[in-house]
Amino acid sequence: MRPRLTTFAAALALLLLAAPFAGLAIVTDWRHLGFAHGDGSAVAVSLGLSLVALLLIVALGTPLAWWLARHRVRGQWLVDALLLLALLTPPLAMGLLLATMYGPYGPAGRLLERAGLLLTNSAPAFVMAQFYAALPYYVLAARAAFEGVPRELEQIALTLGHSPARSFFHVSLPLARLGLAAAVALAWVRALGEFGVVLIVAYYPQGIPVKLWTNLQDIGLSAVYPLLWVFFLVALPLPLALGLAVRRRLA
Repeated sequence: MRPRLTTFAAALALLLLAAPFAGLAIVTDWRHLGFAHGDGSAVAVSLGLSLVALLLIVALGTPLAWWLARHRVRGQWLVDALLLLALLTPPLAMGLLLATMYGPYGPAGRLLERAGLLLTNSAPAFVMAQFYAALPYYVLAARAAFEGVPRELEQIALTLGHSPARSFFHVSLPLARLGLAAAVALAWVRALGEFGVVLIVAYYPQGIPVKLWTNLQDIGLSAVYPLLWVFFLVALPLPLALGLAVRRRLA
């Protein structure tokens, strides 16, 4: 491909990516920018519960990603198919599946409700919705990060007397940190911005995506802009901080 053509195509792609955000900056009425009732609480709900969901995703998804990257067992294609199925299921459909399983009339929902855990329109339901929405993205990205770590280095650590756990924490994890940081950033943004799954199983407490929808329905487009700006401001710092921290270590 010719250099000029490549440059033009790259510039066009960047321009198309930037256009919606430039449009938001242009149409926002900065002189009368103000929040609608409940916007602050929606931001607090999204930030707090998204962090809980992210911790669960990293705690459970990292061992699964490492196992998938390092083990080949009979029937593993079923695990890959399950991950892809969870990834490709439309959010509204996933919400319906969760409601069927964990709702008040679902098999798991009835048992959990007896134990005092309600997974419909509650904080745990909100975390569950974000967990299911973002986990496949994290696992697939983290798996790719671990697959990029040479197995020979792990084997060398084992021959030097390191335990498998020590080899994981001192060899695999540091070498995969750039990809893992990208996986965490992807999961964070995916969980924070989830709408379809949350809409079905956890309309309340309202987070940012659902509040954006209700503002649009009840007040109009002008009430959406302030919360959109807040969403970008709270969604971007974690991915940027992770990226900068990892690159600083690599430098």
